[in-house]
Amino acid sequence: MVPLLAPTSLDNCLTRNDWICGLYYSTRAGDLQTALVQHIGIVLASVSLGLVVAIPLALVARRYRRLEGIIVGTTTAIYTIPSLALFSLMVPFTGLGHRTVLIGLGLYSLTILVRAVLDGLDAVPDEVRESALGMGYNPRTMLLRVEVPLAVPAFMSGLRVAMVSAVALTTVGSILDYGGLGNLILEDPTFKAQVLAGSVLCVALAVSLDIVLVVIQRLLTPWTRA
Repeated sequence: MVPLLAPTSLDNCLTRNDWICGLYYSTRAGDLQTALVQHIGIVLASVSLGLVVAIPLALVARRYRRLEGIIVGTTTAIYTIPSLALFSLMVPFTGLGHRTVLIGLGLYSLTILVRAVLDGLDAVPDEVRESALGMGYNPRTMLLRVEVPLAVPAFMSGLRVAMVSAVALTTVGSILDYGGLGNLILEDPTFKAQVLAGSVLCVALAVSLDIVLVVIQRLLTPWTRA
């Protein structure tokens, strides 16, 4: 009978390339934290950039209905461009690095955010607007004090979709070495523990951000709880 050899120090889940490996989590905790923080920063920055552009575009489209089709159609066309192709088209103008990733993801969010703002404002009942006009509200005051609060549910729904989409699309930024958790996932697709850790953190981040936005929506719209 051949005696069993005692496992050596190199016989561990890393050398076996297991999917679940506690040794990986303990030795690479710093890398995971850095990638997660970068991922969150990219998502928040890109969606914020999208908001800064989407809100004025939606207001212009609502003010001048002839432009609505052009604005909505253009933002929708951008979303149909594959992310790799969009980043490649932008590189000659924005360079290799974080700027390309942030602007590209911000452009993708326009499709969702512009529609969300328009749908929310269009959903305000006409009788509410007439009542506001009867109370002496001018168009600007009515927009800020009447229409925007009533449009918050539709707007927040669109923001939630844009945020979750940005979490997924951020991973593509790894081709420019600025993809957060995507850097871990695509760095070595054969490294099972790292791929699983990056993927699980992406899902957890998307769910967490969605929950945070739901809570914010409930705080902003107390009248909907009834």
